[in-house]
Amino acid sequence: MGNYAHDTVVPDLQSNLPKKEQVAHMFDEIAPRYDFLNRFLSAGIDIGWRKKALQFLKKDRPVKVLDVATGTADLAILSANMLAPQQIVGIDISEGMLEIGRKKVKELKLEGCIQLYKGDSEQLAYEDASFDATTVAFGVRNFQQLEKGLSEILRVLKPGGKLMVLEFSKPTAPIIKQFYSLYMNFITPQLGGIFSKSKNAYQYLNDSVQQFPEGKNFISIMEKVGYRHTFYKRLSFGICTIYLGEK
Repeated sequence: MGNYAHDTVVPDLQSNLPKKEQVAHMFDEIAPRYDFLNRFLSAGIDIGWRKKALQFLKKDRPVKVLDVATGTADLAILSANMLAPQQIVGIDISEGMLEIGRKKVKELKLEGCIQLYKGDSEQLAYEDASFDATTVAFGVRNFQQLEKGLSEILRVLKPGGKLMVLEFSKPTAPIIKQFYSLYMNFITPQLGGIFSKSKNAYQYLNDSVQQFPEGKNFISIMEKVGYRHTFYKRLSFGICTIYLGEK
């Protein structure tokens, strides 16, 4: 069960490299257009998803937050505004995405709160029980070894600390399902290819969503690793899902 994400098809960039290195290379390539395409392809709905997800952590008032697969720091920046922690550490395997994130953090004068580093979810460079909360938005399906990544996050959480995962999922209502399938299989790769010059990257988005163990399956993996009080909530007819677990 630990290799769900490992089996996901990735673009054949350099097929002799491990999945995480291929994914990092892919995100480095699309980084300059990533934020624009996120807003464009989701019609801005992704911002609302992030806000709803962070609401689940607000009452806990976390002081120190780890944002895994931070990308261009969208969630880290939103966390700074909504949760007001003392420190947010964002990590990602793509230096290209991090460079853009650092520019955004600097422009918003949030350097005192948010620090971004290159890092791997499966080998977190932090001591046990270091963080009050951990967040992962649209990145957990890219973990090469899903259980190992979730275990590492659990290790660095303080007792009672929470993990919040926001991830794409597949709608089940027939009409929505048909439209979603058309959009993800044809429209997204075509538009993504036009704007980012990397159709493969947006085909990977669809492939990785299709293969991700969503809903109860993902909750089962969280519980197997050791998370308690797990919970999930579907958003926008099931296109996106919030997952929560506690150490």
